[in-house]
Amino acid sequence: MDQREIPFAERRFRNAKFRRGIFLLPAMFTSANLLCGYYAIAAALHGAVAAAAANQIDFHDFDHAARAVGFAILFDSLDGRVARMTGTNTEFGVQFDSLADVVSFGVAPAILAYAWGFRSLSANSGINAEQLSQFGWIFCLAFLICCAWRLARFNVQGMAPGSSKFFVGMPTPAAAGVIAAIIHGFNSPLHDYRWSIAWMLLVASLGALMTSTIRYYSFKDIPWTRKQPSATVIALLLLIAVIWKFSQIALILLACSYAAIGVALHFVRFFRHRMATRTVSTF
Repeated sequence: MDQREIPFAERRFRNAKFRRGIFLLPAMFTSANLLCGYYAIAAALHGAVAAAAANQIDFHDFDHAARAVGFAILFDSLDGRVARMTGTNTEFGVQFDSLADVVSFGVAPAILAYAWGFRSLSANSGINAEQLSQFGWIFCLAFLICCAWRLARFNVQGMAPGSSKFFVGMPTPAAAGVIAAIIHGFNSPLHDYRWSIAWMLLVASLGALMTSTIRYYSFKDIPWTRKQPSATVIALLLLIAVIWKFSQIALILLACSYAAIGVALHFVRFFRHRMATRTVSTF
């Protein structure tokens, strides 16, 4: 049979060595995701230890940790797409990806949020800084538990019923992205207990969103491998340029907007359903 008559996907995997090698691609992206999570943890701990030892904080440590979480999100988005494009989806890859996500989007953001938001409080701030720090530790632990809960539920239930366009609950990379974007944007850790309380409530809210039933758009239905209009390509390039040039503001706006839009659309659907139910009941 002519090679041109054989489907491309079948020809691509006829070579056994090439097939074994292609499985390494998604695993490499998942490993890179895990590496970024580990680096973020190390950088956050280094910043916290420096603050406790010399009463001075190297702001770059926290910024590097936040950037590492951002790169982990990028690698996490690539491993699944590469696996689907190359036909190398495996159950092992799914479990490996989930374990890496627990580290990069659960452990790393929790430690980073705690070190940045609570470890620099002044003892003369008029409150018990140590007690507030303990509350912060508990709320960051709750964020980690919610992250693991969210990933376990996704492995069992998958996407929203009847749709591959939506996640059930806020995705863990998006929740970690909010924390990383804010730390990258403001850089300097919190010293005012009032901001620390607000930070604690934000971390708790992100954990609640992950375990909620609010639907978030997945972007999985976008045909990245097909031809796109010129305007779409230009808009995407402009977005990348804005993120590159004004990353501190742009990333905060993108991350927080994604979180807020999901909640807003949930309330819109809720009130529409209530109104439709009332209309039907009146007739």
